[in-house]
Amino acid sequence: MDLTALNDRVAPEEFGSRVKSAVFWRSGTQILAQLISWGSTLAVIRILEPSDYGLFAMTSVVLVFLNFLNGYGFVSALIQSEKVEPIRIRQAFGMLILVNAGLATTQFFAVAPLAAAYYKEPIIADMLRWQSLIYLSTPFLILPEAMLTRNLDFRKPAIVNLTSAFVGAAIALGMAFQGYGVWTLVFAPIAIFWTRAMALMVATRFWIRPSFDFTGAGGIFGFGTAMLAAHGFWIVQSQSDIFIAGRAFDNHDLGLYAEALFLTQIFAAKFVPPLNEVAFPAYARLQNDRAALSAGFLKAVRLIMLIACPLYLGMAVSAQPFVDVLMGPKWSEAAPIVAILALAMPVMTLHILFAPALNALGLPSIVVRNSILGAILMPAVYLFAVQYGADGLAWGWLVAFPVLLAFTIYQARPHIGFTVRGLAASVLPGLVAAVAMAGLVWAADRALLLKWWPDVPAPIHLAVLVAVGGLAYTTMLWFGARQTFMEVVNLVIRRKPPAVVTP
Repeated sequence: MDLTALNDRVAPEEFGSRVKSAVFWRSGTQILAQLISWGSTLAVIRILEPSDYGLFAMTSVVLVFLNFLNGYGFVSALIQSEKVEPIRIRQAFGMLILVNAGLATTQFFAVAPLAAAYYKEPIIADMLRWQSLIYLSTPFLILPEAMLTRNLDFRKPAIVNLTSAFVGAAIALGMAFQGYGVWTLVFAPIAIFWTRAMALMVATRFWIRPSFDFTGAGGIFGFGTAMLAAHGFWIVQSQSDIFIAGRAFDNHDLGLYAEALFLTQIFAAKFVPPLNEVAFPAYARLQNDRAALSAGFLKAVRLIMLIACPLYLGMAVSAQPFVDVLMGPKWSEAAPIVAILALAMPVMTLHILFAPALNALGLPSIVVRNSILGAILMPAVYLFAVQYGADGLAWGWLVAFPVLLAFTIYQARPHIGFTVRGLAASVLPGLVAAVAMAGLVWAADRALLLKWWPDVPAPIHLAVLVAVGGLAYTTMLWFGARQTFMEVVNLVIRRKPPAVVTP
């Protein structure tokens, strides 16, 4: 890896081109990798039982709680810095090795038996001990990827992610068909993490010796600690529902809720974070041009919400055939949970778009305050809602997240430089058209399709609703927000502006 290129100055024209290329590679290949992953996941879901996913959800809470300590904040400090010295990269590498070795040891010997006792499931301890291998791959994965991210080079990581997706899918399908049950969900992610780590090391030639002398690394520690705090509170906020439900629900009901949450978070949790990874270094390069950063932020909001709103509102009104087709009849009970959660996901999507802009401005303290409120508000709501079952937990998302979003907007507005009217103008084209589309689909489903064909097969049912929704949404955008619609079209086909001819 050429470390000198990390500090290169980029001309505005080339910078814009790099951002577009980064979005293409990161989001485009992410879609392909996710299609591979989802294909195997949906096949495995039809083989395994909801109780298997309930057990896996219990271990996932522990993994997510500990994984936020993996040191990624130290790496983010290198991305955010205007200039990076080779010694800082070696120091960050040393930090990552020490931190993740400590996490693996702690989970193996201490956390695994405690978690098994808390959930009253002895198998949890064995699962967590194997899953501790994930931490050991982390230093060799996130640091070379972060260095490429700093230069907006997402081509190599994209190819690596595709490779690891193929490996994970093959292992998951093979183990599921061989009857390994819940262990399928344990070993497939381990294979994905280690494949990514080894492939990134080879692809980037990241042959750097770690340094355990941390003299002069105060900046890395300071920025990294602030991001660590923010991420830690975010973990409490996002994982407390499973943590609370793990003792209140049986494995079957917990599995239904966990997979309904997985299904509804596909866009917010799988597509938006890769775009945020592109946005963070792009915003960091614009941190001294607040007007450009604000304009870029509002454009990102406009384009992403244009996709999120119809996706989630459409999912809400077609939840039953959607679940039956994607997950199979044994998961049919998850449909009402999916319908409720889908209504909350546009709010969550907008909320998580703020973090990269604030971090790029060197203001992780604002993200920390947002996360602190979430870590207080969400568990409090879940503790009340859990008595009403999985549906109650889903309603908890819909009640609490708008409050959290309002607080985030209030804090972020003066720093990023947007107005509330400007933010509303970015959100409303997609939201208004999506609400109208959802109402039309719901009415067509109840008044026409189910009335005249009550036992319509699920695949046909879903196909008709998607066709009606897609046609309605596109028509509304074309006549109501044509400029925004064309902005998305131009981005998707990567249309270039006409060449300027010099007389």
